Amino acid sequence: MATNFAAIDCGTNTVRILLTKLKNGRVKELDRRLVITRLGQGVDATGKFNEEALERTFEALDSFAEEIEQVGGATTRVVATSAARDASNSQAFFEGVRERLGVDPEIIPGEEEAKLSFTGAVAALPQLDSPVLVMDIGGGSTELSLGDAKGGIEQVASLDMGSVRIRERFLASDPPTKPEIQAARAYIRELIDSSELDFSEVYTFVGVGGTVTTLSAINQGLTEYDREQVHDSIITPEELKALNARFLTTPISAINEIPTMEPGRADVITAGCLIAREISRVVGLPLRVSEADLLDGIIAGLIVK
Repeated sequence: MATNFAAIDCGTNTVRILLTKLKNGRVKELDRRLVITRLGQGVDATGKFNEEALERTFEALDSFAEEIEQVGGATTRVVATSAARDASNSQAFFEGVRERLGVDPEIIPGEEEAKLSFTGAVAALPQLDSPVLVMDIGGGSTELSLGDAKGGIEQVASLDMGSVRIRERFLASDPPTKPEIQAARAYIRELIDSSELDFSEVYTFVGVGGTVTTLSAINQGLTEYDREQVHDSIITPEELKALNARFLTTPISAINEIPTMEPGRADVITAGCLIAREISRVVGLPLRVSEADLLDGIIAGLIVK
């Protein structure tokens, strides 16, 4: 029976791994990390993967493969999300992943992405009152899932708005101009309104993913990133509004100087925060932050199998 399990997520902005060991019926986390590779660089405009972006992604996957080998192997699932759904040359990506990890990556639909994020998030947060809305802001898309805290998912939506997509499509200036912000906000609101989710039912609002966890660290004024302080933290609607106003008027160079800002995220955090703010505006509830997400949902599925 397998005891090591690895979940790898190849997203639009980051490539991430969660490596675990199952011991005495309990899951022990061996490693959880990400590399910002910007796999989706230019995909929104060109419809295909950039060669340099593929090289950066493969380099990260090489390090993941080495780590998996060091622990004696692992049952591994690799998923690819928004960028891979949109790229016409995804075959090069498929071949590169297979060569390095020995498994075929799965390009999962946004609805499955939403469900996996929901499963991972609600299992890691205690005493959630239902219905729960889980928001996962990625680089190319944003997944929303509404359901019961015990795991029953009732509604899901995958919206074509992510931190990289919104930055590349709308926010060209540094900092963005008012017309750019207005165009981005109108696009985001249109997608939220068309999602057909019943936001009036939401009792608990949960956020996962790099945008949300980074915003939490900044909101708390952390001088270095601390997962324990970020997990199960709260960002109020007023705090999120203030963060949004701050980023929309701050140059990327200044954002990059924030102590907890990961290299490679500074240019897209403004767009990610704008998305979070607009969803928060509709929901009207505090945002509860979870460090557990899609990766944890994948691991749960692998262990059950």
